[in-house]
Amino acid sequence: MTELQLGLIGLGATAVVGVFSYNKWQEYRQRKLAEAVLKPHHADVLLGDGPKSSPQPAVAERSEPEFRVDMPAQSDERVEPIFVDPHPTVPSDDMIASTVEMPMSDAPVFEAPATPVEPTPVPVEVPQAPMFAQAPADIPDESPEIPAGALPAELLDPRLEFIVAMELVEPVSAMDIIHSQRPALVRLNKPVHWIGFNERTREWERLASDSDLKLRRLRVGLQLVNRQGPLSDGDMTIFTNAMQALADELMAVADMPSSRVLDQAAEIDQFCAAVDLEIGLNLVSRASAFTGTKIRALAEAAGMVLGMGGVFTRYDDNGRVLFSLQNYESTQFSADTLRTLTTHGLTFLLDVPRVDHGERTFMQMTEIAKRFADTLNGALVDDNRQPLSDSQLDHIRREFIGKPQATMASYGLIAGSPQALRLFS
Repeated sequence: MTELQLGLIGLGATAVVGVFSYNKWQEYRQRKLAEAVLKPHHADVLLGDGPKSSPQPAVAERSEPEFRVDMPAQSDERVEPIFVDPHPTVPSDDMIASTVEMPMSDAPVFEAPATPVEPTPVPVEVPQAPMFAQAPADIPDESPEIPAGALPAELLDPRLEFIVAMELVEPVSAMDIIHSQRPALVRLNKPVHWIGFNERTREWERLASDSDLKLRRLRVGLQLVNRQGPLSDGDMTIFTNAMQALADELMAVADMPSSRVLDQAAEIDQFCAAVDLEIGLNLVSRASAFTGTKIRALAEAAGMVLGMGGVFTRYDDNGRVLFSLQNYESTQFSADTLRTLTTHGLTFLLDVPRVDHGERTFMQMTEIAKRFADTLNGALVDDNRQPLSDSQLDHIRREFIGKPQATMASYGLIAGSPQALRLFS
């Protein structure tokens, strides 16, 4: 064995002996300190170590503290329990046991002897005031997910749309969802409506293609009917395949209704054909043609706005179309053409299923048309260019506006409602 190895062994042994000695020294110091702190500074009267000049009574056995409740007579106040030691710890010449009257307080008071005595616990049933309730430990940290409310029919109506429901495990932005199957869905001849549940506002809302809203709940509706006709079998196949591909991509389950969708679309289309009416009032010149500048002045005075489609439109307070004014001839209105335009006729149009309170709106349109006729020296005529009397206008109001809108209401589809605006588009 080399000198280096012997040296290392010697150093290790020395370190072990040093640590052991240090621990023993610390143990000795702590023991002496505890004795100094716990050593009594007066005689133990229970063990007979008092002064020889003062004889002490013999103690046969250790006495337990007495539990006593003094009940004052005819008192409604609460009396707290009082603990009394039968052998006082303060020595006196006579060693007279004294009972100390304890002041009433909100909690029991116990006079303990100077020398610690371990009394045997005495079970005492004391009514306790209820403490603050603690939340169960098994409640998760995260707030429970609030279930979504019913999907409003204003957004999607199962009578009018084929609705696919999806519940996502992880939130995904609306923009990513909508653009996922765009190449397939652009081939459809019917509109597709995207509805998502906003977890912040706790409401369902229509999704825009550029929305960054994170979604866990998604509803996609394929419209069954519009003014181009009912849903076709080809459109239905394209849509269902796209929704299944979307569900696979989002790792969700696509819940699709199993109703006879194509038959339902045909029935709705038949209903729409009976109420889909557009009422037109033609205003023709009696002599000279109408000038564009006068037409614009009258239209703007009546609260009508010239739009991109080449027509003047009157809107309600909510921005919905009431009726419109267009050129009876082929030339469309525009800011440029109206400066030099002349025409021999104008047409006021009211789209019956898309207008709320159609009869009242028709009366407003009629009053404005009469004002135009008086100013431009024109006459209101029907499609056969026959003059329209007030009785004929009233007949049109009742038969071709009031009755169709009443039929829609009986079907649960109010004219001018969001459902009607989608259906008659």
